[in-house]
Amino acid sequence: MFKFLFGGKGAATRETQHQTIERTFGELNEILGGMAVKAKVGVDLETGLLEVTLPDQMPDEALALPAPSEEEVESASEDATQDAKKSVEKAAA
Repeated sequence: MFKFLFGGKGAATRETQHQTIERTFGELNEILGGMAVKAKVGVDLETGLLEVTLPDQMPDEALALPAPSEEEVESASEDATQDAKKSVEKAAA
């Protein structure tokens, strides 16, 4: 009865560091290999850490809506400011 509550047989096996690195590099290679514009991958020899330099825009970001122009942002900001002022004036009256 208590084996069901506290586990028992079939405990999860822990992934070793070797397995973690192999899995992670496999996933990373799969992603980088599928990119149209390749990322730059390097190793910092002082720290031993990997560095990845990605393109400015990734393919999935290209599907997103374009950023608004500066004029649109300024216009929207002015409209919001005017609306806020009107709301304050109504509340004060």
